[in-house]
Amino acid sequence: MLEMTREEFEELVAEALDRIPPELTRLMDNVAVFVEDEPPADDPELLGLYEGTPLTERGEWYAGVLPDRITIYRGPTLRMCESREDVVAETEITVVHEIAHHFGIDDARLHALGYG
Repeated sequence: MLEMTREEFEELVAEALDRIPPELTRLMDNVAVFVEDEPPADDPELLGLYEGTPLTERGEWYAGVLPDRITIYRGPTLRMCESREDVVAETEITVVHEIAHHFGIDDARLHALGYG
């Protein structure tokens, strides 16, 4: 398994977030991004997870709720990658994939766009 500290991985996630175009980040609302070492035991290869209500499904009722949560998992990413460059690329893909869910884009569309 490739070695990378949690701090180094968190920096890669931050850099991936910084590469999201500002016109999109301005539209993101009530969402927080976290890094965890491992995903839930029932899905050990999960790279990222979006939990919340996509922007496309929010209505008048949406007020006073906890932020949506995007979690990026370090362990599975490091296990599947062979180099630091692979980790950088996979982390960026995963961050974009989970942010897309925040915007209401489903897995089928993301796979078609190359963010599988």
